[in-house]
Amino acid sequence: MRREASVLHLDLDAFFAAVEQRDKPSLRGRPVVVGGVGGRGVVATASYEARAYGARSAMSTAEARKRCPPGTAFLGGRFAAYRRTSDVVMALLRDLSPLVEPVSIDEAYVDLAAGGHDLSVDGVTELARGLKARIAEATGGVTGSVGIGSSKLMAKIGSDLQKPDGLVVVPPGSELEVLHPLPVTRLGGVGPATAARLHQVGVKTVGDLAAKSLADLVALAGKAHGAGLYALARAEDDRAVVPDREAKSVSHEETFERDLTDLDVLNREIDSMAGRVGERLRRTAVSGRTVTLKLRRYDFTTMTRSQTLAQPTDDPRLIAATARRLLAEAGTQGGLRLLGVGVSGLSVFAQGDLFAEDILAGEGEPSADEPADAEPAVLAEPPPTERLWWPGQDVRHEEFGAGWVWGRGLGRVTVRFEGPRTAPGPVRTLAADDPLLQLADPPDW
Repeated sequence: MRREASVLHLDLDAFFAAVEQRDKPSLRGRPVVVGGVGGRGVVATASYEARAYGARSAMSTAEARKRCPPGTAFLGGRFAAYRRTSDVVMALLRDLSPLVEPVSIDEAYVDLAAGGHDLSVDGVTELARGLKARIAEATGGVTGSVGIGSSKLMAKIGSDLQKPDGLVVVPPGSELEVLHPLPVTRLGGVGPATAARLHQVGVKTVGDLAAKSLADLVALAGKAHGAGLYALARAEDDRAVVPDREAKSVSHEETFERDLTDLDVLNREIDSMAGRVGERLRRTAVSGRTVTLKLRRYDFTTMTRSQTLAQPTDDPRLIAATARRLLAEAGTQGGLRLLGVGVSGLSVFAQGDLFAEDILAGEGEPSADEPADAEPAVLAEPPPTERLWWPGQDVRHEEFGAGWVWGRGLGRVTVRFEGPRTAPGPVRTLAADDPLLQLADPPDW
């Protein structure tokens, strides 16, 4: 580890939802859920107001609708708006140091030692305060949480301790004091399956994990994973900040405590891993065409099976279904000790594909004279010839100006006419094929 707290981690708070609330003043302070808006949709991001009701990323949209109160806005994604805001933030980080490692569209590490800064605790604290203020000003109010520590591990732990809009500097020498009381799930690589095995042997906190010997952890989680957990529990992390890293694949794997042959159990493991892979794909706003299943048999023979899809996806259900088929073809003879699910052939989403889902049948649209705080309408399936609109989409009407799609169905589209610099605007219902209504670029903030 470094002698100074010189690694900074920035995590933008509820990023997709924050951009939506910035650009849509009627949604500020209200629950907002961004993701698939149809019956099979998946949540990409929930605002902190929605999280208070239990909505969270990777949850099905249907479940989020059950948990959230009337008036919650369920929106499809606007990748162009998120990317533009992310680019502004990443440029501010590169002003601090030439070594900036973006992890996703809303998260990055910065090597402050390469930027010639005062690396005292007071110095990096003041630097972080200035960075947070510049981000809020440059993005129209989007906030981020900052952690600074002697390693990537401690910087990321710090950024998560006081969200949202947090700032935590972990002074050198205090790493274990901060780390050991935390739940073991705070460590990277401790997913649900690993956490369950650790809980079975009494490991619930990072301190509990640190009390285990290397031999115990290798026996529990395998050589590589066990050694990694042993090091992280002692805050040992010498990973460098690598600028402009481009991921070629996203994957997750689990080593089992005993060899598994039960197909139902293995399929449940696949579903869990596919969910984690899908969540990471959505956080980085990419999709992939090739699904790969990795298997390690009872005799340590390792094999992979892959299938390339017709279109890129980040849908965990499609990833899981594909991996399940690959497992059925490969078989479980003799038992499996390791299983992994991955997606490769990554590409940036086209905006129309970002959160496109089947549309949930419903009751139609509100009238133009309904109150401004009414709940957006449940969506209805459009006729085949109807133009495709989805909630949250940026539009412009030649008569009424700029706004966003609030709902659609039954041959109509409902638009709220407002922008980031206006007061909450009026709602009007128009014909879905109104020639005066067109798609628009994201608004300036």
